[in-house]
Formats: sequence, C-alpha cells, structure tokens
Amino acid sequence: MTKTSRARYTLEFKQEAVRLVDNGQSIAAVARTLGVVDQTLFNWVKAHRQGKLTGADSKAPVSAEQMEISRLRAELARVKMERDIPGKADKATSFL
Repeated sequence: MTKTSRARYTLEFKQEAVRLVDNGQSIAAVARTLGVVDQTLFNWVKAHRQGKLTGADSKAPVSAEQMEISRLRAELARVKMERDIPGKADKATSFL
C-alpha cells in the first residue's frame, strides 16, 4: 500500500473560495468548481468567520508552480461565477 498525501491549499486559495461562498454561491457549487470536498470548504468558511483560517503548513514548502496553479484555479472559479450570475454583465454590453 502506498500512503497518499493530503492536498495542501494556500491561504489565498482558501480565501478566494470563501469569498465565492460569501458572494452567494453554494458551498457545493464552489467546492465542485474548485475540486475540493464540500466539508473541506465548509470548514474553511467556518474558520474564516471565526478568524482562524490559515494556509498550507509552512513546514511543507509549496513550489512556485503550485502557488500559481492555486491562484489560477481560484481566479477561474471567480470568473466562472461572474459569468454564470445573471445581471453581472457590464452595463455597456447589456444592450447586445
């Protein structure tokens, strides 16, 4: 048997996920978009509201590539949410 390691997420990634939930997206939808378990995201939201949200353990170094991937995933989730919410379109293009 091989031991699988748990995924580690940056504080920025967690904060972006929590922001998406705070902006009205359901925990299930955000979790599905970001590829995390619903309960994990629920724990992040709860920790954020208690002021206890932390990032990946500083003992385990995160490569620049991993940080960039996390940032891009969070940004992609934000853009998808903005695209999918009606009424968020720019007023200048709403007449099209």
